[in-house]
Amino acid sequence: MPIVPDSSYDQTPYYFKNGHLETIVPSLLGKVNGVDYFRERIGTPDGDFLDLDWLKGKNDKLIVLSHGLEGSADRYYVKRMAKYFHQKGWDVLAWNYRSCSGEMNRALRLYHHGVTDDYGTVIHHAIQQGYSTLCLSGFSMGGSTTLKYLGEQGASVDPRIKAAAVFSVPCNLWDSALQLKKSGNSFYRKRFLKKMIKKIKQKALLHPDKINIHSIDKIRTFEEFDERYTAPLHGFKDAKHFYESSTSDQFYHSIKIPALIVNAKNDPMLGEKCYPYDLVKNHKYLHLETPHYGGHVGFSLRGKNYSWMDQRAFEFISESIG
Repeated sequence: MPIVPDSSYDQTPYYFKNGHLETIVPSLLGKVNGVDYFRERIGTPDGDFLDLDWLKGKNDKLIVLSHGLEGSADRYYVKRMAKYFHQKGWDVLAWNYRSCSGEMNRALRLYHHGVTDDYGTVIHHAIQQGYSTLCLSGFSMGGSTTLKYLGEQGASVDPRIKAAAVFSVPCNLWDSALQLKKSGNSFYRKRFLKKMIKKIKQKALLHPDKINIHSIDKIRTFEEFDERYTAPLHGFKDAKHFYESSTSDQFYHSIKIPALIVNAKNDPMLGEKCYPYDLVKNHKYLHLETPHYGGHVGFSLRGKNYSWMDQRAFEFISESIG
């Protein structure tokens, strides 16, 4: 059944049963020991670079992890899953979107929710390493990129890519932007915008003739930011064109491998259209699981050094590849 009727996530600590607490506390306190990445830098077709963080062993299976907006491979949720899968006998590739690895990228462009050309570059490089099995996971924006890529590939997806599991996904990008515009979500909106504005200022130092940062600190919404910067820097006519082109839900019908979307019902960053029941209910490959709790990239387990996301991704992927 494509819609998972009863989620197995039922171990939320009682004091976490609030979407904001489930989101913020793990983000502030999450610390993962024992993950020592090996970094590799690869080139992109347009002369830029991407930084990939690896956990390697003598394994024939690889999981590719994609982080969220203004995150990196070093974020607690990425390192948790990397550690979990590596201990289960998988190699791990956690990639950093352009400008997110600790060093500003060279090109004028940065990254956004629908940037699947870089994702494709990463996947192609991973396939060249000789793995027989590749699986994918992503968090928030990283989940959106993963699903969009799979939908764009459709039946042409490489046969070595077997399954995907993604979490806290803004399935409809505009709906998520509207959700973050609400007064109760000002903490997240201000936090993201502060980081993104800082990054545009850094980029403007490299391309002063192409980026105007006048009054940039007056920006208060994602729509304003995307209209002024995301759209023109990435070839879109305006913010509306960016949202319409980049939202991942329009590509779900073309996904041809087993894929699981897990979005908590109390996720403060997701609007109604981010729970695509109608798109999934008759889908052959796409599954949707909507636990009552979990927050945004939370899903904590009491007394565990891993999260339910790690456990659920491993379970779904293992069942899918047999």
